[in-house]
Amino acid sequence: MQLGLVGLGKMGFNMRERLRRGGHEVIGYDPRPEVTDVPTLAALAAALDAPRVVWVMVPSGPITRETITALAEELGEGDLVIDGGNSRYTEDAPHAELLGAKGIGFIDAGVSGGVWGLDEGYGLMVGGADADIARVMPIFDALRPPGPREDGFVHAGPVGAGHYAKMVHNGIEYGLMMAYAEGYELLAAEELITDTQAVIQAWTNGTVVRSWLQQLLAKALKEDPKFVEISGYTEDSGEGRWTVEEAIAHRVPMPVIAASLFARFASRQEDSPAMKAVSALRNQFGGHAVKRISESG
Repeated sequence: MQLGLVGLGKMGFNMRERLRRGGHEVIGYDPRPEVTDVPTLAALAAALDAPRVVWVMVPSGPITRETITALAEELGEGDLVIDGGNSRYTEDAPHAELLGAKGIGFIDAGVSGGVWGLDEGYGLMVGGADADIARVMPIFDALRPPGPREDGFVHAGPVGAGHYAKMVHNGIEYGLMMAYAEGYELLAAEELITDTQAVIQAWTNGTVVRSWLQQLLAKALKEDPKFVEISGYTEDSGEGRWTVEEAIAHRVPMPVIAASLFARFASRQEDSPAMKAVSALRNQFGGHAVKRISESG
């Protein structure tokens, strides 16, 4: 099958390669000349045979909106656009409406797999019309992991459902990573544990906490046992925030995911104003000692 792919970053570049290995013709566009197959979006559209399918794999937000708006001008009736980035699900219906006015179909696809997807395959959560999904099923089958389709692919519902499922997936990921990280810190703090990495490595087989994330933690500790090369500053892609906002809207208790999100915020503070306030209060009511910044700084 022929596919246009916009965005050849860490994910898109490997997706192009995996699809080509699967026998598909992929024509990629990226602003970086060293990776692109064509010089412009217009050239990409011209290089594809109608009816065309274009997969957008660019950062969420303004860049995605600009790309889809530009494609609406370049594509035509019968063509299909897939947004495989981490867009917020509320953006999908406006994109579908914009494209639909030109007779262009739209699918939203949540994609998980990171840099490992090239060899391991990508977990796919998609939203859209049945006919549109069926049309590009050969692409989805080439990207997903080997094995039963339902173990790596889901048609989650209409437009918006794919990105909603991916949002919740990433919210869960926040909580899992924080739990593993807290367990690592406790192991490292106890003198009885002589080899923290070996303990976490041992968990990779036969235990109820084994997972791919846990295996990656064991790998990371093997490469840098005390994480001396890594800062504790941790960004968030937005999907953890959106998951918590959805939990509030639906009155769903989500204390673990919410706490993991706030832990990321805390990682960005060199000196927490809140903890300064706690220290000051302890001093005020109990006369507890306060560590003060010296005049020299």
